[in-house]
Amino acid sequence: MRLVWQLSAVALVAFLGSQALNAVSGHPWPALAIGLATAVLAVVAYRWVVTKTERRPVDELARPGAVGQTALGTLLGVVMFGFVIANIAFLGHYTVDGLGSPGGAIGLLGFMVAAAVTEELLFRGVLLRIVERRFGTWIALAGTGILFGLIHLVNPNATLWGATAIAIEAGGMLGAAYIATRSLWLPIGLHFGWNAAASAVFSTEVSGNGTPQGLLDAATSGPVAVSGGAFGPEGSAYAVAFGALATVVFLWIAKRRGNLVPLRRRAAAATLPR
Repeated sequence: MRLVWQLSAVALVAFLGSQALNAVSGHPWPALAIGLATAVLAVVAYRWVVTKTERRPVDELARPGAVGQTALGTLLGVVMFGFVIANIAFLGHYTVDGLGSPGGAIGLLGFMVAAAVTEELLFRGVLLRIVERRFGTWIALAGTGILFGLIHLVNPNATLWGATAIAIEAGGMLGAAYIATRSLWLPIGLHFGWNAAASAVFSTEVSGNGTPQGLLDAATSGPVAVSGGAFGPEGSAYAVAFGALATVVFLWIAKRRGNLVPLRRRAAAATLPR
């Protein structure tokens, strides 16, 4: 039941936050404020429900190192997406016509911080962590990665390839970041940095969501394998390649740190930080 209670607590905050954000759509500063409030409330709800259901310190959201890890993750996310855009632009399929909407960029930051925090708490904090302790790292990482890709099929411009790309580059990378550090702060920052760069800075489509214009007046074009098509650059082969590479690096770090949980070895899992 702890899985049900934990998912329900965070999902409720995520739902209420999304409704509030939709209500202020087109109003940048209220959107930013509501997005930040949703992120904070989601962390509070997660801490509370995990403490109540597992009766332990919530080490995966420990305060020491929170700012540093989140900042590092954000920087990595921005840089990685910047590399994706640079490669698409090099082939002539990303063009900038000038300044877009600074106000729109501010509002997008609110949407993206709420999404990054709530999704990481749900998928890595609850699902991956609990499944991993029962079935091991590989089943948990693959299962939650696939599920993370599948939920993106409900987006307006979703494609099967886009969902597959998300499962590999995001589900794998973000899960591996958590496994390597046993902290949610790095994947939260990584998730936010990637999405913020994609939407608020480079003004590209994010996961087929019909993302409004951000800071730049820009457009992508060309083959789906290069630009990602209507799904956005996350459906680009470059995004998949960079995400897969980051996943391998994080898993290598996790192995060196002894953070990989073997299949059906609950005793070994119990000795790991949560």
